Amino acid sequence: MSSENPTDKFDQIVAQTRINREERDKGYRERALKMYPWVCGRCAREFNRENLQELTVHHRDHNHDNNPPDGSNWELLCLYCHDNEHSRYTDSQYAGGTADTQKSITTHNPLADLAAMLKEKE
Repeated sequence: MSSENPTDKFDQIVAQTRINREERDKGYRERALKMYPWVCGRCAREFNRENLQELTVHHRDHNHDNNPPDGSNWELLCLYCHDNEHSRYTDSQYAGGTADTQKSITTHNPLADLAAMLKEKE
């Protein structure tokens, strides 16, 4: 029987998991920051070196292991918009749908008749 304390083993596993996550995050975060402008994809807030830590990389499909080299699964979001996106995703999961299903429900397009309205004014 091992003399190692189960709590110590758990702490080691948690610590190693955090290290692995930070290494993985650093890799795709650095790539995303080189690829995309430092602007939140939702609220358009601009970032600079002083506040760059508040700009996060969001995985569009919510799979943090899906990191294609072209960055097609990433978007840069500020902390607030990122938190809101994950809250919306969680809420949609509880409602029995997916975030994609929730997005496709929108039916109102306020600019749908804009071209016709502009033609009428000519």
